[in-house]
Amino acid sequence: MLTYAIWNNKGGTGKTSLTFQAVCRYAQNNPDKRILTVDMCPQANMSELLLGGLQNDGSRKLLQRQGATPRSSIGGYFDIRMPSAHQVPKFNAVDFTTQPHLYNSCIPKTIDLVCGDPLLELQAIAMNSLANIQLPAVNTWLAVIDWLRDFMAQINDSYDIAFIDTNPSFSMYTQIALAAADRVVLPVMADDSSRRAIQNSFSLIYGIKLPSQVYEKYTFSRQMKMANRPLPKVHLILKNRLTQYMGSASAYAAVLSGIDSDLNELIKSYPECFTFEKVTDGVVDIRDFGTTGVVAFARGTPFLVMPTGRLQIGSHRVQVARESQKQMIEAIDGIANRL
Repeated sequence: MLTYAIWNNKGGTGKTSLTFQAVCRYAQNNPDKRILTVDMCPQANMSELLLGGLQNDGSRKLLQRQGATPRSSIGGYFDIRMPSAHQVPKFNAVDFTTQPHLYNSCIPKTIDLVCGDPLLELQAIAMNSLANIQLPAVNTWLAVIDWLRDFMAQINDSYDIAFIDTNPSFSMYTQIALAAADRVVLPVMADDSSRRAIQNSFSLIYGIKLPSQVYEKYTFSRQMKMANRPLPKVHLILKNRLTQYMGSASAYAAVLSGIDSDLNELIKSYPECFTFEKVTDGVVDIRDFGTTGVVAFARGTPFLVMPTGRLQIGSHRVQVARESQKQMIEAIDGIANRL
Protein backbone atom coordinates (compact mmCIF):
# COMPACT_ATOMS: atom_id res chain seq x y z
CA MET A 1 0.00 0.00 0.00
CA LEU A 2 1.46 3.32 -1.11
CA THR A 3 0.76 6.04 1.47
CA TYR A 4 0.62 9.80 0.95
CA ALA A 5 0.54 12.41 3.70
CA ILE A 6 -0.85 15.79 2.65
CA TRP A 7 0.78 18.32 4.96
CA ASN A 8 1.95 21.87 5.39
CA ASN A 9 2.71 23.49 8.73
CA LYS A 10 0.97 26.62 7.42
CA GLY A 11 -2.82 26.75 7.51
CA GLY A 12 -5.10 28.08 4.78
CA THR A 13 -3.38 26.44 1.83
CA GLY A 14 -6.46 24.44 0.77
CA LYS A 15 -4.99 21.17 1.99
CA THR A 16 -8.25 19.46 2.96
CA SER A 17 -10.29 20.69 -0.02
CA LEU A 18 -7.59 19.56 -2.46
CA THR A 19 -7.27 16.20 -0.72
CA PHE A 20 -11.02 15.59 -0.79
CA GLN A 21 -11.32 16.30 -4.50
CA ALA A 22 -8.08 14.53 -5.45
CA VAL A 23 -8.97 11.34 -3.53
CA CYS A 24 -12.43 11.21 -5.09
CA ARG A 25 -11.05 11.89 -8.56
CA TYR A 26 -8.36 9.22 -8.12
CA ALA A 27 -11.10 6.76 -7.19
CA GLN A 28 -13.16 7.71 -10.25
CA ASN A 29 -10.14 7.29 -12.53
CA ASN A 30 -9.03 4.02 -10.89
CA PRO A 31 -12.17 2.00 -10.09
CA ASP A 32 -10.11 -1.16 -9.47
CA LYS A 33 -8.11 0.43 -6.62
CA ARG A 34 -9.07 0.21 -2.96
CA ILE A 35 -8.45 3.51 -1.16
CA LEU A 36 -8.09 4.39 2.52
CA THR A 37 -8.36 7.97 3.76
CA VAL A 38 -7.13 8.73 7.28
CA ASP A 39 -8.21 12.03 8.81
CA MET A 40 -5.44 13.00 11.23
CA CYS A 41 -6.77 16.48 11.92
CA PRO A 42 -8.71 17.39 15.09
CA GLN A 43 -11.03 19.63 13.05
CA ALA A 44 -12.01 16.53 11.01
CA ASN A 45 -13.09 18.62 8.01
CA MET A 46 -12.10 15.86 5.60
CA SER A 47 -14.41 13.46 7.41
CA GLU A 48 -17.30 15.92 7.32
CA LEU A 49 -16.85 16.38 3.56
CA LEU A 50 -16.78 12.65 2.85
CA LEU A 51 -19.84 12.10 5.05
CA GLY A 52 -21.95 14.77 3.34
CA GLY A 53 -20.64 18.26 3.95
CA LEU A 54 -22.56 21.08 5.61
CA GLN A 55 -25.59 20.73 3.34
CA ASN A 56 -26.05 17.02 3.93
CA ASP A 57 -25.44 16.67 7.68
CA GLY A 58 -21.79 15.65 7.45
CA SER A 59 -21.13 17.01 10.95
CA ARG A 60 -24.00 15.05 12.51
CA LYS A 61 -22.93 11.85 10.76
CA LEU A 62 -19.38 12.34 12.01
CA LEU A 63 -20.64 12.72 15.58
CA GLN A 64 -22.57 9.50 15.08
CA ARG A 65 -19.40 7.63 14.10
CA GLN A 66 -17.49 9.15 17.01
CA GLY A 67 -20.29 8.01 19.32
CA ALA A 68 -20.15 4.40 18.15
CA THR A 69 -18.80 1.61 20.34
CA PRO A 70 -15.90 1.34 19.94
CA ARG A 71 -15.42 4.99 18.92
CA SER A 72 -15.10 4.76 15.13
CA SER A 73 -12.35 7.31 14.57
CA ILE A 74 -8.61 7.76 14.79
CA GLY A 75 -9.20 9.00 18.33
CA GLY A 76 -10.97 5.75 19.17
CA TYR A 77 -8.00 3.75 17.93
CA PHE A 78 -5.53 5.90 19.85
CA ASP A 79 -7.65 5.39 22.98
CA ILE A 80 -6.89 1.68 22.97
CA ARG A 81 -3.18 2.39 22.48
CA MET A 82 -2.87 4.51 25.63
CA PRO A 83 -2.82 1.67 28.23
CA SER A 84 -0.27 -0.35 26.22
CA ALA A 85 1.57 2.51 24.56
CA HIS A 86 4.80 0.64 23.91
CA GLN A 87 3.31 -2.70 22.83
CA VAL A 88 0.81 -3.46 20.09
CA PRO A 89 -2.48 -4.58 21.68
CA LYS A 90 -5.07 -6.77 20.03
CA PHE A 91 -7.40 -4.69 17.89
CA ASN A 92 -9.45 -4.92 14.71
CA ALA A 93 -8.75 -2.01 12.35
CA VAL A 94 -12.14 -2.50 10.69
CA ASP A 95 -13.79 -1.34 13.93
CA PHE A 96 -12.35 2.13 13.36
CA THR A 97 -13.11 2.51 9.66
CA THR A 98 -16.17 3.94 7.92
CA GLN A 99 -17.57 3.48 4.42
CA PRO A 100 -18.49 7.04 3.39
CA HIS A 101 -20.71 5.99 0.49
CA LEU A 102 -23.20 4.60 3.02
CA TYR A 103 -23.63 8.16 4.34
CA ASN A 104 -22.96 10.15 1.17
CA SER A 105 -23.98 8.51 -2.12
CA CYS A 106 -21.71 10.89 -4.09
CA ILE A 107 -18.57 9.20 -2.76
CA PRO A 108 -17.10 6.24 -4.71
CA LYS A 109 -17.62 2.88 -3.00
CA THR A 110 -13.90 2.10 -3.17
CA ILE A 111 -13.04 4.77 -0.57
CA ASP A 112 -12.91 3.92 3.14
CA LEU A 113 -12.32 6.45 5.91
CA VAL A 114 -10.80 6.60 9.37
CA CYS A 115 -12.64 9.60 10.78
CA GLY A 116 -10.90 12.54 12.40
CA ASP A 117 -11.46 13.36 16.05
CA PRO A 118 -11.05 16.43 18.32
CA LEU A 119 -9.69 14.02 20.94
CA LEU A 120 -6.36 14.21 19.11
CA GLU A 121 -5.45 17.45 20.83
CA LEU A 122 -5.93 15.94 24.28
CA GLN A 123 -4.29 12.69 23.26
CA ALA A 124 -1.22 14.54 21.97
CA ILE A 125 -0.39 15.61 25.53
CA ALA A 126 -0.42 11.99 26.69
CA MET A 127 1.49 10.86 23.58
CA ASN A 128 4.34 13.24 24.33
CA SER A 129 4.58 11.97 27.91
CA LEU A 130 4.47 8.34 26.81
CA ALA A 131 7.14 8.92 24.16
CA ASN A 132 9.53 10.37 26.75
CA ILE A 133 9.27 7.57 29.32
CA GLN A 134 12.61 5.83 29.88
CA LEU A 135 12.31 2.02 29.75
CA PRO A 136 15.12 -0.53 29.50
CA ALA A 137 15.75 -1.73 25.94
CA VAL A 138 12.66 0.08 24.61
CA ASN A 139 12.63 3.00 22.19
CA THR A 140 9.51 4.58 23.64
CA TRP A 141 9.47 7.44 21.13
CA LEU A 142 9.46 5.00 18.23
CA ALA A 143 6.80 2.83 19.85
CA VAL A 144 4.41 5.80 19.99
CA ILE A 145 5.40 7.18 16.60
CA ASP A 146 4.49 3.77 15.12
CA TRP A 147 0.87 3.79 16.29
CA LEU A 148 -0.56 4.61 12.87
CA ARG A 149 2.04 2.45 11.16
CA ASP A 150 0.82 -0.50 13.28
CA PHE A 151 -2.76 0.24 12.22
CA MET A 152 -1.84 0.41 8.54
CA ALA A 153 0.18 -2.80 8.74
CA GLN A 154 -2.90 -4.77 9.81
CA ILE A 155 -4.89 -3.69 6.73
CA ASN A 156 -2.01 -3.30 4.27
CA ASP A 157 -3.32 -6.03 1.96
CA SER A 158 -6.85 -4.57 1.90
CA TYR A 159 -5.91 -1.32 0.16
CA ASP A 160 -3.81 -0.21 -2.78
CA ILE A 161 -3.26 3.40 -1.73
CA ALA A 162 -3.81 5.55 1.36
CA PHE A 163 -4.11 9.29 1.90
CA ILE A 164 -3.51 10.92 5.29
CA ASP A 165 -4.98 14.39 5.74
CA THR A 166 -3.05 16.20 8.46
CA ASN A 167 -3.20 19.19 10.75
CA PRO A 168 -1.21 22.37 9.96
CA SER A 169 1.17 21.74 12.86
CA PHE A 170 4.07 19.49 13.75
CA SER A 171 2.44 18.00 16.82
CA MET A 172 2.97 14.42 17.92
CA TYR A 173 -0.01 13.12 15.95
CA THR A 174 1.29 14.88 12.82
CA GLN A 175 4.65 13.17 13.26
CA ILE A 176 2.82 9.86 13.69
CA ALA A 177 1.13 10.53 10.33
CA LEU A 178 4.38 11.43 8.56
CA ALA A 179 6.15 8.38 10.00
CA ALA A 180 3.51 6.15 8.40
CA ALA A 181 3.77 7.83 4.98
CA ASP A 182 5.90 6.97 1.96
CA ARG A 183 5.36 10.31 0.24
CA VAL A 184 4.40 13.89 1.09
CA VAL A 185 2.17 16.22 -0.91
CA LEU A 186 2.79 19.85 0.06
CA PRO A 187 0.13 22.46 -0.85
CA VAL A 188 1.25 26.10 -0.90
CA MET A 189 -0.09 29.53 -1.83
CA ALA A 190 1.60 32.22 -3.89
CA ASP A 191 2.72 34.32 -0.95
CA ASP A 192 5.84 34.86 1.11
CA SER A 193 4.43 32.97 4.09
CA SER A 194 4.02 29.86 1.95
CA ARG A 195 7.54 30.26 0.65
CA ARG A 196 8.77 30.32 4.23
CA ALA A 197 6.49 27.38 5.02
CA ILE A 198 8.30 25.26 2.44
CA GLN A 199 11.61 26.06 4.11
CA ASN A 200 10.10 25.31 7.53
CA SER A 201 8.66 22.02 6.29
CA PHE A 202 12.07 20.79 5.21
CA SER A 203 13.55 21.80 8.54
CA LEU A 204 10.84 19.95 10.46
CA ILE A 205 10.78 16.73 8.38
CA TYR A 206 14.40 16.47 7.25
CA GLY A 207 16.32 18.66 9.70
CA ILE A 208 17.53 20.85 6.81
CA LYS A 209 18.70 24.43 7.40
CA LEU A 210 17.91 24.50 11.09
CA PRO A 211 18.23 27.92 12.75
CA SER A 212 20.73 26.39 15.18
CA GLN A 213 22.49 23.03 15.44
CA VAL A 214 21.43 22.99 19.09
CA TYR A 215 18.11 21.60 17.85
CA GLU A 216 19.58 18.90 15.61
CA LYS A 217 19.55 16.13 18.21
CA TYR A 218 15.85 16.72 18.91
CA THR A 219 14.62 16.60 15.32
CA PHE A 220 12.13 14.17 13.85
CA SER A 221 14.64 13.23 11.14
CA ARG A 222 17.37 12.34 13.63
CA GLN A 223 15.02 10.17 15.67
CA MET A 224 13.84 8.36 12.53
CA LYS A 225 17.36 7.83 11.23
CA MET A 226 18.55 6.50 14.60
CA ALA A 227 15.74 3.95 14.37
CA ASN A 228 16.76 3.09 10.76
CA ARG A 229 13.41 4.30 9.47
CA PRO A 230 13.12 5.97 6.08
CA LEU A 231 11.70 9.48 5.87
CA PRO A 232 8.81 10.14 3.47
CA LYS A 233 9.79 11.80 0.18
CA VAL A 234 8.20 14.93 -1.23
CA HIS A 235 6.21 13.87 -4.28
CA LEU A 236 4.19 16.95 -5.26
CA ILE A 237 4.12 20.68 -4.52
CA LEU A 238 0.63 22.07 -5.18
CA LYS A 239 0.50 25.78 -6.00
CA ASN A 240 -3.09 26.44 -5.03
CA ARG A 241 -5.55 29.19 -6.03
CA LEU A 242 -3.44 30.62 -8.81
CA THR A 243 -6.15 32.13 -11.05
CA GLN A 244 -5.75 35.60 -9.58
CA TYR A 245 -1.96 35.28 -9.52
CA MET A 246 -1.39 34.43 -13.18
CA GLY A 247 0.51 36.63 -15.61
CA SER A 248 3.90 38.28 -15.71
CA ALA A 249 2.44 41.55 -14.44
CA SER A 250 1.12 39.90 -11.29
CA ALA A 251 2.53 41.16 -8.01
CA TYR A 252 2.90 37.51 -7.06
CA ALA A 253 5.05 36.53 -10.06
CA ALA A 254 8.27 37.06 -8.09
CA VAL A 255 6.98 34.88 -5.24
CA LEU A 256 6.03 32.06 -7.61
CA SER A 257 9.43 32.27 -9.25
CA GLY A 258 11.06 32.33 -5.82
CA ILE A 259 9.26 29.14 -4.78
CA ASP A 260 10.58 27.37 -7.88
CA SER A 261 14.08 28.71 -7.23
CA ASP A 262 14.02 27.51 -3.62
CA LEU A 263 12.81 24.07 -4.71
CA ASN A 264 15.48 23.83 -7.38
CA GLU A 265 18.18 24.49 -4.78
CA LEU A 266 16.70 21.94 -2.40
CA ILE A 267 16.54 19.29 -5.13
CA LYS A 268 20.17 19.89 -6.05
CA SER A 269 21.37 19.79 -2.45
CA TYR A 270 19.07 17.10 -1.05
CA PRO A 271 17.87 14.86 -3.93
CA GLU A 272 17.14 12.04 -1.47
CA CYS A 273 14.19 14.05 -0.13
CA PHE A 274 12.30 14.03 -3.45
CA THR A 275 10.70 11.55 -5.84
CA PHE A 276 11.42 13.92 -8.77
CA GLU A 277 14.57 15.46 -10.21
CA LYS A 278 13.16 18.60 -11.86
CA VAL A 279 10.84 21.25 -10.45
CA THR A 280 8.52 20.91 -13.44
CA ASP A 281 8.01 17.21 -12.63
CA GLY A 282 6.90 17.88 -9.07
CA VAL A 283 4.92 21.12 -9.18
CA VAL A 284 1.20 21.29 -10.05
CA ASP A 285 -0.55 24.63 -10.61
CA ILE A 286 -4.12 24.63 -9.30
CA ARG A 287 -6.59 27.33 -10.29
CA ASP A 288 -8.92 28.89 -7.73
CA PHE A 289 -12.06 26.76 -7.26
CA GLY A 290 -14.24 29.85 -6.77
CA THR A 291 -18.01 29.41 -6.35
CA THR A 292 -17.85 25.89 -7.80
CA GLY A 293 -15.55 24.83 -4.96
CA VAL A 294 -17.69 26.47 -2.27
CA VAL A 295 -20.77 24.62 -3.52
CA ALA A 296 -18.94 21.30 -3.87
CA PHE A 297 -17.65 21.41 -0.32
CA ALA A 298 -20.94 22.60 1.15
CA ARG A 299 -22.61 19.57 -0.45
CA GLY A 300 -19.75 17.10 0.13
CA THR A 301 -19.67 16.45 -3.62
CA PRO A 302 -16.79 15.57 -5.97
CA PHE A 303 -16.65 17.89 -8.97
CA LEU A 304 -17.42 15.15 -11.51
CA VAL A 305 -20.84 14.31 -10.06
CA MET A 306 -21.82 17.78 -8.88
CA PRO A 307 -24.90 19.17 -10.63
CA THR A 308 -24.66 22.51 -12.43
CA GLY A 309 -27.11 25.39 -12.85
CA ARG A 310 -28.85 27.16 -9.98
CA LEU A 311 -28.35 25.20 -6.76
CA GLN A 312 -29.70 25.68 -3.26
CA ILE A 313 -27.06 26.13 -0.55
CA GLY A 314 -28.71 26.82 2.80
CA SER A 315 -31.00 29.80 2.29
CA HIS A 316 -29.22 30.92 -0.88
CA ARG A 317 -29.40 29.93 -4.53
CA VAL A 318 -26.10 30.05 -6.39
CA GLN A 319 -25.14 29.53 -10.01
CA VAL A 320 -22.62 26.86 -11.01
CA ALA A 321 -21.63 26.98 -14.67
CA ARG A 322 -20.91 23.76 -16.55
CA GLU A 323 -17.72 25.28 -17.97
CA SER A 324 -16.51 26.07 -14.47
CA GLN A 325 -17.19 22.49 -13.39
CA LYS A 326 -15.15 21.26 -16.36
CA GLN A 327 -12.24 23.53 -15.43
CA MET A 328 -12.28 22.25 -11.85
CA ILE A 329 -12.17 18.62 -13.01
CA GLU A 330 -9.20 19.42 -15.24
CA ALA A 331 -7.44 21.14 -12.32
CA ILE A 332 -7.89 18.16 -10.02
CA ASP A 333 -6.81 15.76 -12.76
CA GLY A 334 -3.46 17.57 -12.59
CA ILE A 335 -3.08 16.08 -9.11
CA ALA A 336 -4.86 12.73 -9.46
CA ASN A 337 -2.95 11.76 -12.60
CA ARG A 338 0.38 12.15 -10.80
CA LEU A 339 -0.41 9.98 -7.79
